[in-house]
Amino acid sequence: MISTQQIHYILQLYETKNFSKAADACFVTQPTLSMQIKKAEEVLGFLLFDRNRSPLQLTTMGNALLPIIKEMNVLNAAIVQLSKRANGTYIEELTIGIIPTIAPYLIPMLYPTWKKQLKQTRLIIKECKTEEILVQLENKQLDFGIIAGPLLETKWNTTPLYMEELLAYTKDRFKNGIKTNQLSIQKPWLLNKGNCLRSQMMEFCTLSSAAATNDWDFEGGNIELLIKMVDINGGYTLVPNYYKPLLSNGNGEFNKITDSATNNSPVRAIIGVQSNRNTKNITIQKIINSIEQLLNKPIKTNFNVINWK
Repeated sequence: MISTQQIHYILQLYETKNFSKAADACFVTQPTLSMQIKKAEEVLGFLLFDRNRSPLQLTTMGNALLPIIKEMNVLNAAIVQLSKRANGTYIEELTIGIIPTIAPYLIPMLYPTWKKQLKQTRLIIKECKTEEILVQLENKQLDFGIIAGPLLETKWNTTPLYMEELLAYTKDRFKNGIKTNQLSIQKPWLLNKGNCLRSQMMEFCTLSSAAATNDWDFEGGNIELLIKMVDINGGYTLVPNYYKPLLSNGNGEFNKITDSATNNSPVRAIIGVQSNRNTKNITIQKIINSIEQLLNKPIKTNFNVINWK
């Protein structure tokens, strides 16, 4: 049977699709990695990689084996973890992916708590878009993701964390909040493609790609920049409620939104995502509990949960 080391080499080669890059990632020479991959193929009785393709691709049998060795890699890690715990030498490494419209407020709020509660954990936090988080979870590059839901795919273990109301930032103040029919006559300022808040804004405000532009268009990479565009040019952009304190220097106003037909307000459902088989459940549950205790508060209004795509 192939060894734990060979499994690691195979997975790195699959991810990088390049022998040199995979060897660097594994801290071995390229001939050593190539030799171990070849030995694994000899043991298995079939080729794992089609070396005639660029970039490197798995063979049909390699693709069939991939989910099995990913599972074996998780189980091997669990065995190592158990051994280190028994010897008192275990330092867990936990990698979390958080979307850009959550990370700026969530990390400053909770990082001190996480450092205090997770003293035997090396915490690595990445800011990624939703699709990037799902890909990295699939490839075991992340242990846990924090995104806007809902997520209906059954291959993921999802946990509701909290609901967050979406507000309209406008240059002018609307005393009784703003209706969607009032938003429809204003210029929308959108985050760029790949940000789930963009999709949620387009869905709730019923914006088509054409309707999102007037005489000219602009898509920003962060909410702060869109706030400045509203301050200077008018129009509106959507802002998550917990993000609001980070934007207190703007010249405009944050307005509650209600749907003209239903009188419901838009909210996004923030969820935690992990694989169904995870050896770090205890630590992840501590992360989940800390978020729920701080942010899981009832919304005192009728609301619609807006899809992220």
